[in-house]
Amino acid sequence: MTMLSVAEARTKARTRLSSSMASWAAEATSDVRVEIALKPPTEKQVLSDQAAAADWAGSWRAVEGKAGDASRLEIDWEDRTWARVGRQRVPIRLRLLTPDEVAGFVGGDAARDWRKLRDRAQLVRERFRAESNDTASIGDEDADDTEDGNSLAAAIRSQSKRILSLSDAAFVTVIDVVDWLCTRPLGSLRPRQLPIRGVDSKWFETHRSLVTALLGGIGHADAVTVLDAEPRLRLRILDSALIDTHLDDITAPISQLSRLPLSPRVVFVFENLESVLAMPEWHGAVAVHGSGYAVDGVARLQWIGDARIIYWGDLDSHGFAILNRLRSHLPEVESVLMDEATLVAHQDLWVPEPKPSTGTFAHLTGTEARALERLHAEGGVRLEQERIPWETALNRLRTAAEVETSGHLGEGTGRGVGTEHRLGEGLDDDR
Repeated sequence: MTMLSVAEARTKARTRLSSSMASWAAEATSDVRVEIALKPPTEKQVLSDQAAAADWAGSWRAVEGKAGDASRLEIDWEDRTWARVGRQRVPIRLRLLTPDEVAGFVGGDAARDWRKLRDRAQLVRERFRAESNDTASIGDEDADDTEDGNSLAAAIRSQSKRILSLSDAAFVTVIDVVDWLCTRPLGSLRPRQLPIRGVDSKWFETHRSLVTALLGGIGHADAVTVLDAEPRLRLRILDSALIDTHLDDITAPISQLSRLPLSPRVVFVFENLESVLAMPEWHGAVAVHGSGYAVDGVARLQWIGDARIIYWGDLDSHGFAILNRLRSHLPEVESVLMDEATLVAHQDLWVPEPKPSTGTFAHLTGTEARALERLHAEGGVRLEQERIPWETALNRLRTAAEVETSGHLGEGTGRGVGTEHRLGEGLDDDR
């Protein structure tokens, strides 16, 4: 029979509750319309198994009879007159008109999650409504219709899973932190200095996205700056003549590194830290750890613009995504060891790439794009840069840097690079 059982209807309602509770809680929705067709039997089906049909109808009468004020629901019944069965009253539709009705019918963990999320969202709105109103400069009666009200709802909706996952004590602490940050001048305070019990740098690492979203939702995105330690880069100075210091391995905020009186001829940017640390002394050169997708910070180094920039990353989709990202800031970046020939020459060192990047990379050269296509064609493989023998890598790096050196010193005719690099002119067909 096709009749929808109570358990099956609960499964449908649970699916709707799970997919919609974030929006319902964020927007304080009181009216919904969840209708579930109960698929009553035909006369033929009733005749084939009258006991099953009677039990099915009885199960829905029981549900309707148990529904109290806290879990109201509506069941539409319809009289059906059949020649061989006679007149029968059958349930045809279940109707749930509020989120609480949906949760009351579903029951279990899903219902508890809904009530917790509903109550916590309401607490957030009540706690920060005044802040949203002050920002918008309007009266309380219009608060939920303002852009700030919508922003707060969006923040609750996007962070619903985090809000739901917190213990009661942790949730209260998050609210206290947001309240403290949006109502006090912060100056140069670091997270460790905030006078909130139990809150320190590690706490912010765990709860940063939720605090940030709520502050933005109430119009105090600027307060988030207290959570931001300035990104750091690791830099190795490969030529001691470049700067008057005994330090050759420096990790510091980007703004401080940017102020160093450096004028390198070549800047090597490597995705892998071990490659940076293994670099030998190198005339006129520095090596920077790009730190994966944090490579954007390299472009903020003031002294990098006049240098030749050579990037070497993993031969996988993410390595090309990072290269593409860096080149969007610094168009003249060249790549080394990121070509099809290098890939094929080290086939025995390939491993599967667990989660390949699926983006579109507009800033790759033709050589790089072909290597990326080969990666996909081989079933999504990767060649990690650390697996390439160091002498092989060092020779390629030397070759790439030597091609440029003469032109950079004014002894050559201009920039020229190997086939795996981006050229200033003469290789448009390889773009």
